[in-house]
Amino acid sequence: MAAELVEAKNMVMSFRVSDLQMLLGFVGRSKSGLKHELVTRALQLVQFDCSPEVFKKIKELYETRYAKKSSEAAQPQPQQHRSPEALSIHSAYERGSTVARTSISTPNIDYPALYGKYLNGLGRLPPKVVKPEVRLVKLPFYTTLDELLKPTELVPQNNEKLQESPCIFALTPRQVELIRNSRELQPGVKSVQVVLRICYTDTSAPQEDQYPPNIAVKVNHSYCSVPGYYPSNKPGVEPKRPCRPINLTHLMYLSAATNRITVTWGNYGKSYSVGLYLVRQMTSAELLQRLKTIGIKHPELCKALVKEKLRLDPDSEIATTGVRVSLICPLVKMRLSVPCRAETCAHLQCFDAVFYLQMNEKKPTWMCPVCDKPAPYDQLIIDGLLSKILTECEDADEIEYLVDGSWCPIRAEKERSCSPQCPILVLGSSDVNGLLPAPNGNGENGKATADVVDLTLDSSSSEEEEEEDEEEDDDDDGPQPKRRCSYEKGLVSAC
Repeated sequence: MAAELVEAKNMVMSFRVSDLQMLLGFVGRSKSGLKHELVTRALQLVQFDCSPEVFKKIKELYETRYAKKSSEAAQPQPQQHRSPEALSIHSAYERGSTVARTSISTPNIDYPALYGKYLNGLGRLPPKVVKPEVRLVKLPFYTTLDELLKPTELVPQNNEKLQESPCIFALTPRQVELIRNSRELQPGVKSVQVVLRICYTDTSAPQEDQYPPNIAVKVNHSYCSVPGYYPSNKPGVEPKRPCRPINLTHLMYLSAATNRITVTWGNYGKSYSVGLYLVRQMTSAELLQRLKTIGIKHPELCKALVKEKLRLDPDSEIATTGVRVSLICPLVKMRLSVPCRAETCAHLQCFDAVFYLQMNEKKPTWMCPVCDKPAPYDQLIIDGLLSKILTECEDADEIEYLVDGSWCPIRAEKERSCSPQCPILVLGSSDVNGLLPAPNGNGENGKATADVVDLTLDSSSSEEEEEEDEEEDDDDDGPQPKRRCSYEKGLVSAC
């Protein structure tokens, strides 16, 4: 199929205006415009909607156009001693500079030589050297329906810092119907969308969305809104911009008319690529339902994992007899409803899938809240064993897994009362210091009818107090030294 596409593109590149108009009229596309616009329209037709009938029509136009010259090129010319291949190459050059005059070309392809080999009856163009392509990471909340434009590098046209890169494309009738018939996620926002994705030009691995500096996107005659920066509360930290697919649907012509997209970007040394996709945007509820359908791990498999975690390690001096797992979600501090974790996580602790998906719908990070490691959607599993435990254990917030795979609830102890339970030692009479009069039997303030004794003090401390009292009595006439106390005068807590 790829070889046929290359063959069709090469034949289209050699067409005259009349041939291009016949081809576009055959599929019901607009035939008006300059030659480079017709070529662009025809190449898009080949790239995105090349049915067997279209390919047959292209081949028919090509053979009709060059049948006469190919027969002339096949006749030998002894006086010049040219080989058939040289004659076909020569005839391709004589066909004029139609290839050179087109504004769109495929790099590193010798068109005259290719046409010559095709005319000599090989029937297939030589295989093109396949270069590695830029790939974008798959986004859980977007399902790709069609690829309208493969990731294409933004090439600066001059030395200016601010560059503009245009792109022209048209939607097929099927794509237009998909958009129009899709449901609305919110007023004015369809679930089927045409989105623009931008990333670094790096073929080593799938790339995440990354905007260039000073980005602006213009669709037809209107500018499209681009996600802004998150405000930063930390001093000295630059605000970050969430790089997401840019929805262009509401500014496009939902018809057979061509749409023009212009990307303005800052040229500061790094290379970027852009791609256009027809996608269906998903909600967190839809992803949760899909996870419940295909992502539940059987309780027996989870039990085997618990045994594996608690298996005795002969090289370890410490034997683990159990591991505690909380039934409270670390994200929202509420009881788990759909316990899940990433398959790549080493812990048994789970978080709630409902809140995890909702948070990533608003701000996608896909990081595990337990171990702070990547937990992408395609790695999430629902713990079947813990789901079963949640239905059986409703009066505990924590459980403990045992070495045999069984479990037991951990119930919190009752909180102790915060009221003081210790006796109070009163120094001196209440009528002298007036700080804390001792209560009488009727619960009213008055004179103390009984001594208050601190039973927590030992005999040595009481003897020391008696000695101090005797010394004070002996020195009543002399000056009293100041005594430092860490408590209020006349009141000591025995706690």
